[in-house]
Amino acid sequence: AAAAAAAASLSVSDAAAKLPKPGGQVQRRRDRDRPRVDAAACTRDSRRPTRVRCSTTVSLAATATATTATPVRAPVRTRAPMGQRKGADIVVEALERCGVRDVFAYPGGASMEIHQALTRSPVIRNHLLRHEQGEAFAAGQVPRRMIGTDAFQETPIVELTRSITKHNYLILDVDDIPRVINEAFFLASTGRPGPVLVDIPKDIQQQMAVPSWDAPMRLPGYISRLPKPPAANLLDEVIRLVGDAERPVLYVGGGCSASGDELRRFVELTGIPVTTTLMGIGNFPSDDPLSLRMLGMHGTVYANYAVDNADLLLALGVRFDDRVTGKVEAFASRAKIVHVDIDPSELGKNKQPHVSICADVKLALQGMNATLEQQQRKNLDFSAWRSELEKKKVEFPLGYRTFGEEIPPQYAIQVLDEVTNGEAIVATGVGQHQMWATQHYTYRRPRQWLSSAGLGAMGFGLPAAAGAAVANPGATVVDIDGDGSLLMNIQELAMVRVEDLPVKVMVLNNQHLGMVVQWEDRFYDANRAHTYLGKPAANGGGEVYPDFVTIAGGFGIPAARVTRKGEVRAAVEEMMAAPGPYLLDVVVPHQEHVLPMIPSNGAFKDIIVDGDGRSSY
Repeated sequence: AAAAAAAASLSVSDAAAKLPKPGGQVQRRRDRDRPRVDAAACTRDSRRPTRVRCSTTVSLAATATATTATPVRAPVRTRAPMGQRKGADIVVEALERCGVRDVFAYPGGASMEIHQALTRSPVIRNHLLRHEQGEAFAAGQVPRRMIGTDAFQETPIVELTRSITKHNYLILDVDDIPRVINEAFFLASTGRPGPVLVDIPKDIQQQMAVPSWDAPMRLPGYISRLPKPPAANLLDEVIRLVGDAERPVLYVGGGCSASGDELRRFVELTGIPVTTTLMGIGNFPSDDPLSLRMLGMHGTVYANYAVDNADLLLALGVRFDDRVTGKVEAFASRAKIVHVDIDPSELGKNKQPHVSICADVKLALQGMNATLEQQQRKNLDFSAWRSELEKKKVEFPLGYRTFGEEIPPQYAIQVLDEVTNGEAIVATGVGQHQMWATQHYTYRRPRQWLSSAGLGAMGFGLPAAAGAAVANPGATVVDIDGDGSLLMNIQELAMVRVEDLPVKVMVLNNQHLGMVVQWEDRFYDANRAHTYLGKPAANGGGEVYPDFVTIAGGFGIPAARVTRKGEVRAAVEEMMAAPGPYLLDVVVPHQEHVLPMIPSNGAFKDIIVDGDGRSSY
């Protein structure tokens, strides 16, 4: 994610490095203690330190993005202990001390000082994305004396982002920089992770000061409210409910992204089938026999059937989102509900649980696993329930129809899955392609799937894929995108090419806003209300507009287009074999619908399993 031009705000990633300890300095790891990876897996840019499938990232004056696993701490520059330096240099050193290796920032008048300081850092690399608004329309902060005067490029960014960040800071004293950056990382990564914004006026960046790195954090209220380890009696109650159940289901969300191992162990010990939310994809392997894949509006029939018929729903790290529940009073109406979440505000917000536990899901799973191991799986036999769900999988598989040599979008994703062996990190925009990517690609690990989820941000896929490639050198990264979503941030092909990131872009191009078209077909008599994205004069004439192959060529990125089903496999193989970035334009029919589908505010009984835009409703 890139910074807005002329910006001086700083937004800290929600995936911080090793946490600072309250009241002290950030703990640093020496080079010899840093985990290593096989050199063959990290061939890009050998001049840079090796990283392990992770990176702490920040974005200047924008919402930060990160695809991190176990963070690796950056080495710290050696400085004269009492040397004066500019506030901008203190900001950069503070970031170094918090383990930052990569930032995404766009230079402008109000942020030039920070960019100058970044050039002096031996360990932080800036990645110059090309669309400042792709981050957020954050115009940075003018000098303090001009705040409130409507000065050139002044924006009250703290007020604008207060409702969408976990916390905000406006730094008015240069001496506060080390403490505030330290606190920002601590806040972003503890409790329920979330973005923290730090607004730094231009004159603070220019002011000279001697930094004090030992300033204690001032967060007594926040620290006192952090969740405690889960109570043993509550975990025992959950185990008792599991023992009494006949049709239990695990409902797993994004809050389980740091506890994949513990979740898999819990499933091994209990034999309970698992369904995930959109954000939970990958937290449990989607090809496991006990996986029901995704539930909700476009979830599988068998996942929604399981929840509708469950007598116990174990909700872990979820928020009972409307795209999952539909008609909330009908959701899991036969089940006792256990809700475990680190955020107390989520407990009982949308659905009242029978047992609620405010705790880190990882700790809760560890505690329950220990109890189950001691009991040696006594009296747990859900084979009849699993057999019932297997029959539903056979009866309602994820499928699609074919029409001659037209390319079913689902087929293109299946071919990608086979060619990559389900190992790629997948990012998407928003729309039909996003849902097909959840249904027809295999996800086996947390954070393998990158989506804007409930935000519904078109244009998310390409910059997210670029960020994933930066954070995961040597990994296979694919942006499965729609033509509408790709156009929102297509200029980021420039950064992908300049940095030679091995990002593959597979565009499912139907010349329409496909998901909106699907709703028009189903609920608005197929009346097209500004959902055709192609060239109006060519509507129905076969011309593909815009020409993504030519556009990619202008950025220096190899590209190809396929229009026939028989061409897909060879084209995908060529894309994946090509070094560096590549764009494949896959022309698909706009009449295809994402199925299954539960209409908005519907229930399982309302699920739609057939039909497309070739029919009338």
